[in-house]
Amino acid sequence: MTDLQTAGVFIAVLFFLILIRIPIGVSLIAVSFGGLWAMFGWNIAWGSLGIVPYNFASSWVLSSIPAFLLMGFVAYHTRLTTGLFNAAQVWLSGLPGGLAIASVFGSAGFAAVTGSSVACSAAMGKIAVPEMVRNRYSPELATGTVAAAGTIGALIPPSILMILYGIIARESVSQLFLGGLVVGVMTLIAYVALIVVRVKLNPDLAPAVERRVTRQEKFRALGETWPILLIVIGVFAGLFGGAFTPTEAGAIGAVLSLFVAALNRTLTFSALRAAVTETIATTAGLLIIAVGASLLTRFLALSGIGDALSSAILSFGMSPLLIMVGIVMVYLVLGMMLEPVGAMLLTLPIVLPLVDESGMSLLWFGVVLVKLLEIGMITPPMGMNVFVIKGVIGNLTTLTTVFRGVFWFVVADLIIVAILIAFPDVVLFLPRLVGG
Repeated sequence: MTDLQTAGVFIAVLFFLILIRIPIGVSLIAVSFGGLWAMFGWNIAWGSLGIVPYNFASSWVLSSIPAFLLMGFVAYHTRLTTGLFNAAQVWLSGLPGGLAIASVFGSAGFAAVTGSSVACSAAMGKIAVPEMVRNRYSPELATGTVAAAGTIGALIPPSILMILYGIIARESVSQLFLGGLVVGVMTLIAYVALIVVRVKLNPDLAPAVERRVTRQEKFRALGETWPILLIVIGVFAGLFGGAFTPTEAGAIGAVLSLFVAALNRTLTFSALRAAVTETIATTAGLLIIAVGASLLTRFLALSGIGDALSSAILSFGMSPLLIMVGIVMVYLVLGMMLEPVGAMLLTLPIVLPLVDESGMSLLWFGVVLVKLLEIGMITPPMGMNVFVIKGVIGNLTTLTTVFRGVFWFVVADLIIVAILIAFPDVVLFLPRLVGG
């Protein structure tokens, strides 16, 4: 067999392993090593297994991932985020669907210290869904809102997906954060508008909360958000102001979250141990997948299959718009079956050259890609955020109800994706403005 045929066989084996639920990181490493061995021999395969993981893991920017994760887990386990929903609830409860809107704003605030949609959904699910159901909100609206709002966690900085994409695509992480911030705010506004319209059309979805809130109560609730505000301002003012790099921002955020938790008298040994343990476990899982993706990139480059696929697609003379529509469809399907990190790292070695040769901005594509991957977090059959919400609320409602609840949010997300593709400057204008 030729190198291209051999590579094709091993790619087919890779997808088969993933379909039978072999962990993605293990599948990537095994297939890449086996393919290199079959084509170039033991020495090349073994040499790649030693060199490629080291070169990837030695990236200085990569050290920001455990730092940002620690910041988020410390904030979560020391309950620094509990005031977010309460403040949003007090200020927004008078609006149609006010508690649902409050959960969206609470999720956005929580996203600014976690970078994880799963953590965002889990935290807000425990707080917001029971409160909405207690106020006679439709379980469909309550659970769907929180599951969808959790996806904002991967768009608003610090986004772990964007850090990984920036390392692989060699794009500025700070610029990706800025583009993601724009799309995150767009998503927040779209979700709020959707809730207001749905409740206006069907008031039974969210009965008005009969509660008079004094000005003193509003400002007292706002004061409870100081721990998160201090961390967010301290980290991102310096990051976007050019005072420090993303790696330094992660380290400062981790230290600042510990300091604020101690100041707030919620930093206990058990909370710190849980935060450190989850940080180590999550970082290890991400690195195994990322190392496997790096090996796959080496395998595809040496076999030539990546360039062959890109050349074949471009030879059809398709416009960049048509190519992008095809990419969107692929990621929407992958998002239904794979978790975001795996789906992204599995496909980037093939997709990035295609996007680059089509003349599209890799910065813009990275932000759109994260948005697409997050849509997969709320679509069946996987819908990880949906399963997280069902897990934290127990028997409060059914899994089918949660999936029904996210339907209109998926529609809103697809409209946002269409806008981003039609008008790339929506993503790029802020990075250009700040980056000069």
